[in-house]
Amino acid sequence: MGEAEPLIAASSDHPHALRAFANARDSSDPWKELAAHCEAAQPISTSEVLQRQHQLALSLHKLNASAYVAEPGANALFFGNISDALWHLSERPLLLMVSPLVGDGDISAQVTVLTPYFEETRAKLLNVPGVDVTYVAWREDEDPYTVAVNALPLSGGGPVYVDGMIRHFIVDGFEKAAPGVKVLSAPLEITSLRERKSPAEIALLKCVNEVTVLAIRAVQAQMHIGMRESQVMELVDDALATAGLTERWALVLFGENAALPHGTGTDRVLDISDLILIDAGGVLFGYHSDVTRTFQLEESQIPGDHHELWWDVYAAQTAAQLTAKAGIITAEVDRAARAELIGRGLGPYFTHRLGHGIGLEDHEAPYLRGGSDAVIQTGHAFSNEPGVYIEGKVGIRLEDCFYIDEDGEPIYLTAGVGGQSVDPLHP
Repeated sequence: MGEAEPLIAASSDHPHALRAFANARDSSDPWKELAAHCEAAQPISTSEVLQRQHQLALSLHKLNASAYVAEPGANALFFGNISDALWHLSERPLLLMVSPLVGDGDISAQVTVLTPYFEETRAKLLNVPGVDVTYVAWREDEDPYTVAVNALPLSGGGPVYVDGMIRHFIVDGFEKAAPGVKVLSAPLEITSLRERKSPAEIALLKCVNEVTVLAIRAVQAQMHIGMRESQVMELVDDALATAGLTERWALVLFGENAALPHGTGTDRVLDISDLILIDAGGVLFGYHSDVTRTFQLEESQIPGDHHELWWDVYAAQTAAQLTAKAGIITAEVDRAARAELIGRGLGPYFTHRLGHGIGLEDHEAPYLRGGSDAVIQTGHAFSNEPGVYIEGKVGIRLEDCFYIDEDGEPIYLTAGVGGQSVDPLHP
């Protein structure tokens, strides 16, 4: 176990303490600072989406590929502004298809949307960016994949690359409709276009993760011994809603319930000796937050060995952050956090990978995990979330997401509101 460090008193002039306690128990408007935090945020511009399509077309041409195909979801949102929230998946395929078009020595993106015939008008309301976007409709008595193949420039025989998360019956449909064409999952040259975030994407990720931390701190100030986990979940949702986030979620675990990383399904009452784990997030213009804080209340009486464990996890998070730089293998970052806990006798209690990519999905590639050979690059964004889980006793996880800046250095997405937790009292 690591040597316990002293807590910062509630009267501290540390900025975390001021934010968390200056207006503690302000029941008049406990979320008054949250609504304004991201009000100036803007969605990704049309010009940036067009640039993404151009980069995709260049990559496809370089790979001698015929097309890239995606269903509504993160990749279709990235390249065509089609999310699965705007168009829910069904057995009737709607597909974004992008092909490289060569003309006068230039490469441009030919954007085609395959849509059910009876939904064509609604499909055209999706506001898909592109130059001369084509909508190709298939009728109920037609094979949609034959219609799709006939709309694509497949004469060169190049492969059709598909979103790695596409449903398998769609892959089957393309293979049957074009038996001489390879249908393959998109390679790194294409997937990396979304993995490496632009300045506009980083700005959204910063704002949504910052306001999630602020929401957790605001919830802490409203909590008291004797509350139930479900009551705190309602507070978190209310705070995130006030902040303007959609697709909100929260995991709230007290005491030994947190020893199972994703909970037990019970509704425990907060005891004076319990640590509190809140793992929460939401979406701002398509971009996700994911923040975990394990903390106590001012009136809590936490066992000393639990405080020691908190500092052990903090040390692991810090070690990982110091390791994560451009050019480093992702497995090395996981190894740095794990070595810190192994050295403190806690290796068996860190039971999951260190982190995941974050962006248009809460969990996306690349991942910070042992066995990975992915190389960290500028623009990558990850979660850094070590934990210690001792079943029947206590669970502690600390999570902040970070990105790799232009200098190849890791920067917490939550840095604008203080970054890491300060101590168990100041999340």
